[in-house]
Amino acid sequence: MERIASFTVDHLNLLPGLYVSRRDKRGDVVITTFDMRMTAPNREPVLDIPALHTIEHLGATYLRNSKRKDDIVYFGPMGCRTGCYILMFGDLTSEDVFDLVADMCDFIISFEGDIPGAAPEQCGNYSEQNLNMAKYYISKYKKQLLENRSFEYTLL
Repeated sequence: MERIASFTVDHLNLLPGLYVSRRDKRGDVVITTFDMRMTAPNREPVLDIPALHTIEHLGATYLRNSKRKDDIVYFGPMGCRTGCYILMFGDLTSEDVFDLVADMCDFIISFEGDIPGAAPEQCGNYSEQNLNMAKYYISKYKKQLLENRSFEYTLL
């Protein structure tokens, strides 16, 4: 079997950032997958599951209510727990979505109250949430993102 594209990325040198990890085309439709890498793989601890779950709920809620909601295909965690994927319609670059991701971070950092979708009828594991740790991870990520804005933002 062929090795899938994400397994060809050198995770030993990957730093936190916002990367284009792939572009999929079918006809005139392009979907760009962004790697929202929050920790340095294999060098930093991974995100804990309750915090990552909260990031997923809040991030998806923000993106699907943002001014770019019609461009959003998917937002969710990486299985390795070092970040999240954002899939969007369009042939996009990291610069094209930088402000959207920064605004999503601000939304999560300032969020107070009940986590959207964290109810038994709305989520299969609704009680495993941690807002304080989600804010910690996202604050750290946003700081790194702003510091490294001039880096190359593609894994392709």
